[in-house]
Amino acid sequence: MSTVARPTPQQSPATPHILDNAAWAALTGPHAHLAERVGRAARYPLDVSPFTALADPADPRAWDDLAALVGPATVTPVTGAKSAPQGWETVQHGQGVQLVDTALRAEPAPEAVRLGPDDVPEILDLIALTEPGPFLPRTVELGTYLGIRHRGRLIALAGERLRPPGWTEISAVCTAPDHRGKGLATRLVRAIAAGIRERGDTPFLHASATNTGAIRLYESIGFTLRRRSDFLLVRTPGAQQEQTA
Repeated sequence: MSTVARPTPQQSPATPHILDNAAWAALTGPHAHLAERVGRAARYPLDVSPFTALADPADPRAWDDLAALVGPATVTPVTGAKSAPQGWETVQHGQGVQLVDTALRAEPAPEAVRLGPDDVPEILDLIALTEPGPFLPRTVELGTYLGIRHRGRLIALAGERLRPPGWTEISAVCTAPDHRGKGLATRLVRAIAAGIRERGDTPFLHASATNTGAIRLYESIGFTLRRRSDFLLVRTPGAQQEQTA
């Protein structure tokens, strides 16, 4: 068991933090073996994660590369961008928060089991029931996923998603409605964090800015709000041509 005060590393205001563009840092770093990339744009395979990323969301050339990567008239999420260039349709605009581990007590959960490809159907059922965020048939390839079972049924889940160098995101934290209030999600978060720390990374996570209950929980167990972020769901240029063809 470990409780470590982990202050957020300080950087010059002129130097972007690696977590400011976490998806790009992951896709060009530890997850490069999974990346599909065209120039300044990258994404995960569509059955692994919906994340796409731009080297610099302010660079029009990166958006051109993204259009080439995903194809015309295609809806795709983009992180870290406040708006899309002219010619792109913004389908949805949301805000999230990013929290980092500064005082989390990380410890194994003896009752937790490692989940793998054979568990995906059960995982997808739990995800559909609880809606913690996107989870796809190959998402388990992104990192370690742990679950808790009750009488053989999967009732709680947490795992690893983005892996920028030196950091690992905790994601897919969820508990079946009839087993909430027992601290299962917190135990799994601590257990996932223990594994992250063992390899020298620092845990972080994202949540919707409107999910105030989850944010309060994460802050109460040792996470600190680092920044607010934007995410877009956009349609690449070419929609009008497709509709009129």
